[in-house]
Amino acid sequence: MAKSEKFAVGVDLGGTNIKIGIVSEDGKIISKTSVKTEAQAGPKVVIKNIKKGIAEILKTNKRKISGIGIGAPGIVSTKKGVVQNPPNLPGWDKIELGAIIKKEFGYKVNVENDANAAAIGELIFGAGQKYSSFVMVTLGTGVGGGIVFNKKIFRGEIGGAGEIGHVCIDPNGPRCNCGSTGCIEAYAGNHYIKEEVKKDLHNHPSSKIWELIEGDLERVSPRVLQMAAELGDVYAKEFIHELGVKLGVAFTSISNILDVSTFIVGGGVAGFGRPLLTTIRATMIARVLTPLKSRITVVPAKLKNEAGILGASALVFYNT
Repeated sequence: MAKSEKFAVGVDLGGTNIKIGIVSEDGKIISKTSVKTEAQAGPKVVIKNIKKGIAEILKTNKRKISGIGIGAPGIVSTKKGVVQNPPNLPGWDKIELGAIIKKEFGYKVNVENDANAAAIGELIFGAGQKYSSFVMVTLGTGVGGGIVFNKKIFRGEIGGAGEIGHVCIDPNGPRCNCGSTGCIEAYAGNHYIKEEVKKDLHNHPSSKIWELIEGDLERVSPRVLQMAAELGDVYAKEFIHELGVKLGVAFTSISNILDVSTFIVGGGVAGFGRPLLTTIRATMIARVLTPLKSRITVVPAKLKNEAGILGASALVFYNT
């Protein structure tokens, strides 16, 4: 092993799972683990789980660690490592996560918004390498976003820029975890998709979804919806198309405001693949300002489930 080779611990703090990896400076994940977030139990339990995951992965590590990078939901003050009011982590009003983890392990700790971290991962290691400006959108438990402009993350005044999940597409729409109504996250978040399909599936008795879940509505998931669509199920295909339209409407507003025409889409829900991305792009082209129409690009994230870990580790290595 070369003396100059550097390694970092990357922590991807999600609403459901915490993914942790040791990553080399060239983007190779050397080892990784995952622990349950237990978000509903509150910040003390979640932080205990973060510490547990980091300790577990460091236990067998023989490499020199340069630091720990953490991608966390919510508004993040990167200078102080403070996480504020993440919608899917109850009780996190203002948590000094960076200081807590540094005190526990002794390493330098960089904390960034999770979607910003994923965007940095795509910029450095993935689909964003060939673009100087793009918007990264993560579709998972929630809907996150990161804005890259001229190869740098745009954070806004207090670190809250890129909260794409809370762009409103219908003021009379369903209530979102953030407290508002009609946010795109309230339509495209993992929980909403599951609940909407469970509620509506009785109206579609011939749907292939019934076979895939063996009649048990608790087994409904975005993955099941994707499998049904791939089998030609009309209801599943229509659901994904309608989701693509809603996302396209939200992305149009973002594109018009920022004058950025490239969108990189990742996260579990992005597994719907080409049908979803094609509908998003078509919706954007139909609605976006005329000078932007020919430039609209919607591509899948390259790093898939590793974007969070890789982006978090990149916080240690790169000045973004």
